Amino acid sequence: MKTRLTEFFGIDHPIVSAPMALISGGRLAAAVSSSGGLGLIGGGYGDSAWLQREFGQADKARVGCGFITWSLARAPELLEETLERQPAAIMLSFGDAQPFAERVSAAGIPLIAQAQTLDHARQALDAGAEIVVAQGGEAGGHGMTVRSTFTLVPDVVDLVAERAPETLVLAAGGVADGRGLAAALMLGADGVVVGTRFWAASEALVSPRAHQRALGASGDSTYRTRVYDYVRQLDWPPEYNVRALSNPFVDRWHGNEAELLASLPEAVNTYQTALAAEDFEAAAILVGESIGLIHAVRPAADIVVEMAAEADRILKR
Repeated sequence: MKTRLTEFFGIDHPIVSAPMALISGGRLAAAVSSSGGLGLIGGGYGDSAWLQREFGQADKARVGCGFITWSLARAPELLEETLERQPAAIMLSFGDAQPFAERVSAAGIPLIAQAQTLDHARQALDAGAEIVVAQGGEAGGHGMTVRSTFTLVPDVVDLVAERAPETLVLAAGGVADGRGLAAALMLGADGVVVGTRFWAASEALVSPRAHQRALGASGDSTYRTRVYDYVRQLDWPPEYNVRALSNPFVDRWHGNEAELLASLPEAVNTYQTALAAEDFEAAAILVGESIGLIHAVRPAADIVVEMAAEADRILKR
């Protein structure tokens, strides 16, 4: 299956694993890359020791790395440390990529910039991103509720074709199987960024208890909320929220944020205790609507190969 993405990176399948913070470690990224996709390590909120360990776990596989842009601005040295490793790509999400774009370009590393709106896509093009990821609100983890994947992707494709036709576009949000990959390609994307399906890979840094709980859920069991940002005491910009799996803790506070903030120390303690105990009646499971399409934890290599094969059959049919 050849697309501009496979040609750009010299890979076999137009599949990129999302750099999920503290979930997408070196083993997962390496497994995706080794099976013909492109794996990204989730640099997340920035931890030099964690990044060093996970790049080591990648065992010299050709992998990239993703960062939360507003957090990276507080520790820009992490970008320098990562660029020294000559990653396959740098992906920046949830903020303006411009302050880092020149340094990434000077290192000869492709820049991938995530967009939740057309304005975000324009900013990515202005920053010189070689690849723009159009992420719809179906996605797990952080994002926005303003656009859905099915309409955002062709909007971004058209914008990019007009302004910078050499720039690639990837679709993200709700892609968990070959049907999603085929649909993304038909919408004009050059490939996909996949999160939740790889969250349920055996190499992901996920508790088996979280896997067990999530695999019985459907997309109806997820929603976007700010509760987990408050109790994890993460200073996310107000325009972003996080898609999480419903549980008694988040259900208790979602829609009652004023009460939550008034009781925050107690709620933080409850959350941290649950996290330490791997109690997912309260601890966060950050997955997207596509969780209902996932029924088993599988090796990442199997996921890549099967997704590509299914998409190829659909497109040929």
